[in-house]
Amino acid sequence: MKNPYLTSYFPLLSIILFSLSLAVKAEMEIDRVLKTTGIYEGMLEFFSETGIKLSFLALLLAVFFMVFAALKLIADTINEVTLLFFSKDTEGDSLKQIRQGAMIYFTGGVASLFSIYSFVGISAIFAVATLVYFIYFIYKISPALSIAGLAGAVFFQVIVWCTLVLGIFYLAVKVYNSLMASLPI
Repeated sequence: MKNPYLTSYFPLLSIILFSLSLAVKAEMEIDRVLKTTGIYEGMLEFFSETGIKLSFLALLLAVFFMVFAALKLIADTINEVTLLFFSKDTEGDSLKQIRQGAMIYFTGGVASLFSIYSFVGISAIFAVATLVYFIYFIYKISPALSIAGLAGAVFFQVIVWCTLVLGIFYLAVKVYNSLMASLPI
């Protein structure tokens, strides 16, 4: 008998693994910047070298964990709204079928640990895992969709995620521009 809850911890582990790889890389970059600016030597008067590195690692791990947890919450909501709008399934079988897709992100999280020396590598692994999960999601829910529902589900997912990403990018550019405009140069 197969236990359906055997892989229920994979989303948490995936978030931890991606957060850890990004936190380690970001900590290395912060360490490098602090050393080149001369701030690191001043910090050594108050903390040990290990204490500084562990403090930055713990802080960055918490920040990246919160970002990935929020992304998972948003993704689950978007997936369920997609099923609400386009699926003919009224029993929730589609949700049960897509739960195994957490293995894709878990595998990506493990692979990201081998790429901790590159932000581009970690981002590429996350992007590939997301694309593979999207294809898996569409494949698993397709039996409960009509042809129009399948097209609607694909377009809904793409439009919502593109709107979200472009909106965040737009806000970041606006904040950056307002900060640059407020500098007394």
